[in-house]
Parts: sequence; C-alpha cells; structure tokens
Amino acid sequence: MEQQALWALDATEREAVCDREAGIDEVRQDVADIVAEVRAEGDEALRSFSREFDGVALDAIDVTDAATAAADQVDPAVRDAISSAVANVREFHERQVRDDWTDSFDGRTMGRQFRPIERVGAYVPGGSAAYPSTAVMTVVPAKVAGVDEVAVVTPPAEELNPVTLAAIHLAGADEVYASGGAQAVAALAYGTETVPAVRKIVGPGNRWVAAAKAEVRGDVAIDMIAGPTEVLVVADGDADAELVAAELVGQAEHDPHSSAVAVTSDGSLAAAVTEAVERQIPERERSGVIRDALRNDSSGVFVADSMDDATDFAEAYAAEHLVVMTDDPTATLEGIDSAGSVFLGEYSPVAAGDYAAGTNHVLPTSGAARTTGGLSVDSFVRSRTVQQLDEAGLASVSDTVVSLAELEGLEAHAESVRKRFE
Repeated sequence: MEQQALWALDATEREAVCDREAGIDEVRQDVADIVAEVRAEGDEALRSFSREFDGVALDAIDVTDAATAAADQVDPAVRDAISSAVANVREFHERQVRDDWTDSFDGRTMGRQFRPIERVGAYVPGGSAAYPSTAVMTVVPAKVAGVDEVAVVTPPAEELNPVTLAAIHLAGADEVYASGGAQAVAALAYGTETVPAVRKIVGPGNRWVAAAKAEVRGDVAIDMIAGPTEVLVVADGDADAELVAAELVGQAEHDPHSSAVAVTSDGSLAAAVTEAVERQIPERERSGVIRDALRNDSSGVFVADSMDDATDFAEAYAAEHLVVMTDDPTATLEGIDSAGSVFLGEYSPVAAGDYAAGTNHVLPTSGAARTTGGLSVDSFVRSRTVQQLDEAGLASVSDTVVSLAELEGLEAHAESVRKRFE
C-alpha cells in the first residue's frame, strides 16, 4: 500500500481515487442476455444458469422450508448472535418509522400518509464469503416498515450455508429462493413459475448483480446500484496507526475491487499506517484478496496539507464508510456532509455497523453518498399527500389557481375551479 502526498496528485490521479465505479459496463450486455432469458424461460433458465455459473444442479428453487429448519439446527450460540443482531437492527430502524400527519388552516386540511410496499425482494450474497448479516440488514427494515411479503434470493450451492439460511428466517423473510447473480435479480423483477415478481429489489452484490439491477430498474424499483465496498479513514496525529490499518485491511478483505483509503495531515502517522498494513496483511486469512484491493488506484494512504484539506478530500470522496479518528471526531465531521455511514472515534469500527450496532450496512458506494443515503425504513414505504378543502378554503386560493392555470394555457384547470363558484 502506497503513501502519497495529496497535494502531489494531479487532476487525473485525484479523479482516479475519487471516481470509483461499479464495473458494470463490462458485463452489461451479458447481463441483458441473462435477464432476457429468465424472462422468457423462467425456472428453466434459473436451473440452467445455476449449472453454468454455480456448478450446481438445482433440486428445489424454493428453499423456504430449509431456512426454517436451519434456524432450529444451527449452534445455539450462533442463533443467539443472529437474534441479538436482529434485535439491535430492529430497534434502530423502528425509530425511523414515520407517522401520518394532518394539519388544518384556512379551510384546508393537508397531510401526508406513509404506506409500505406490499412485496419486495432482497438479494443476500454468497460465493467466496457468506453474508448472513446482509439478510438481517435487508429483511428487518422491510418488516419494520410493514412490508407484507419479503422474498430473499441467495446463490445456490451443493449445501446452502446454514447460518445464512438461519439468518434469513430469523430476520423475518417470508420466502427464500436458491438463485444468485443477474438471473436472481431477473427472477425477482419479472417472476418465474416458482418466484413471484416483486415491486422493489434491495441488497448488495457483485457487478453482475449491480448490472442486473440497472437493467431491470425501468420495470421494478431498486434501492441503489452499489459497487465494491469502500472505507475512508480521516485521522490526525493522535490516531492509533494499528487501528487505522485494521480498518483498511478489514474492508479490503471483501473483494479485490474494494477501496481502502486513509488521509491525514501527519506524515509520521501515514508512514506508520503503511507499515502497519503490511504487518497485518499476512495475518489475515484472505490476505490475497486484501493485497489486491490495496493495490487499486482508489486505495492508498494520503498526506494532506492540513486537516481542513483532509476533510475537503473526504467530502469529495463521499465514502460508503467514513471512519473519523481525530482528537475531536464530532468537530471533524462538521466539515464532511457526504458519507453513507459514519464511525466516530477509535471504538467505532466499521465492523460494529456491519453486524450488530443497529445501523444498516447496505450503503451507497462510488460517490453516490453525495446524493443518497443507505437502506432504511424509508426504502420500503411510499408517501402520498392528502388534502380536503372546504368552500372557504378553495375560495382563499381560487384566484391564485385560476391565474396560474391561465398563464400556463391550461384553461380547463381554471374552469374546474370557477365552476364551483357559479
């Protein structure tokens, strides 16, 4: 992992660090073909792609019963850990539930109402690592929001990960299907003989999943197009280099395309972090993945002119995970608005939010935090406004409505108001 002076980067190099992309363009056409085949062939396409991509001859696509059984069969300590995470995530998300409201003034009663989406689908990754935590993060907020039917898809295997299945069930999913990749997204979007279509798809995945979500979003709602995971640590000279390095190494183990960045105004800390990273990598089981991720153009340890320069860089980077290790992390955060989830101080590792603190780990990547937030109860509801006007209330706005309607050339709009006072 390289240490670089932030001020020495030219515009192209800085852009390479800040402009992470999901890598979906390279697979977009292949994904479009997969989606089209699932739309046309349904379950048969899911079985075919399972053999081709996963090396699995699918027996049952619907594995809901297996998930129910897994919840009873996993080690009690594992079940307790999952249940604890579910409880924490539920408690945090229950605070996000919005109440309907109405208010009356001048003959007008106005309000806003919130209604859950009836049926949603959640993607829970598998592959090189199992992610039972993602089951908790996607299913729990949906059920807190009041979604009636939550369908989960997770990649097939000769033996599905029992902990992932248990987590899916304990989180409250109603249906579970053994399907992964672009084909699973297509099944949720358009339905098959076994998988009923949903109205919205949420959850993280690899670039094939991201590309599939981009492909289907004109026909079904999605949460976001998420790329590989990323972390940015903002640290001052008082930070513990070993802890900064641990955050970088921790996120890098997800994927070779992950991004791990630290920025500080202290050159000595930057050097110590770089050395600590090199010491820690060989100690980790996924050291090869970590090393590949830390070689990315979007990974590195950067030295800024000042902490103000460091926070400006953090704002431009708009990280999925922002870790602030400074003498006064709350004050440092005041200079940074764009981040998916923020971790303040040395006792707030990203892993806490990934698993059990209660916040959600499905977050915007690739700079999307500049304009959007992570998965929440809001992701599973839609709002509507309601108004009721009495005669006096309509009279109080009638002149304005008529004038503006006529200015826009919409005379029938104006007449619909005038008729009420003839």
